[in-house]
Amino acid sequence: MTSWTRYSIPAACAAALSLAVGPALGAEFTARQVTEELFRATDTAPIDYSKRDLAGLDLAGLHFKKARLSEANLFGADLSGADLSDVDLRQAKLDRVVAIGARFDRANLAGASLLRPTTTTTFEAGRGESPSFTGADLTKARLFGIFNGASFAGAHMSGATLAPQNDTGFIEMMWRSRLESADLSAADLTGANLTHVSLRFANLKGANLKGAILKNADLSQADLTGADLTGADLSNADLDGTRISGAKGFDTAIGLATIRNRDKAIN
Repeated sequence: MTSWTRYSIPAACAAALSLAVGPALGAEFTARQVTEELFRATDTAPIDYSKRDLAGLDLAGLHFKKARLSEANLFGADLSGADLSDVDLRQAKLDRVVAIGARFDRANLAGASLLRPTTTTTFEAGRGESPSFTGADLTKARLFGIFNGASFAGAHMSGATLAPQNDTGFIEMMWRSRLESADLSAADLTGANLTHVSLRFANLKGANLKGAILKNADLSQADLTGADLTGADLSNADLDGTRISGAKGFDTAIGLATIRNRDKAIN
């Protein structure tokens, strides 16, 4: 199996790809121009690239200093190691970005699209490689890809969808999002679409999953202690070794009779 079939390519290859396709994608600026503007910017006087085209640029390791990037096109950009904390990325296009070690803490990603990002240099996330979305606003955002070990602690993800996307413009070879061992503690996932998502070993302590769609989700060994599952759809979800002690509204969930390994859940 090659790395292409997993949609997680080594960082060096991803960077090379980004540089190779950058000009063809029609970015309005060069990476050097963006770097220089960010160097001069401050948290109180951030750069404003709202609705601008930054597709394919090598922006690795940059500190974005609360930049305004709402509706910006960052398709295929290399953001590995970049600090986008507190950045305005509302409705931004972040599909196919390289996000290894990137920080989106407290960023506003409401309505943004983050499909098939590169988040690891190997098949599995290594130490320090997973991106962080701690406290970020991902309301109604579209995410699809591998986010193993990523932090979504305290994130606002109501109405977000992590279910399979069939209109990405790419051959559909990866069939579900993976958030294995991810931290979603205290995250707001009200009404989120988590169909088929792999949440194995994920930390969902105190998460708000009211009305969330968890059809066919893999919750094996996940920790749902104190989570709110009122009205959630658990049809065909796998609860093998899942901790549900103290979970609220479990008896109101949809599809209880179809849950797999319900007898192996830890109450």
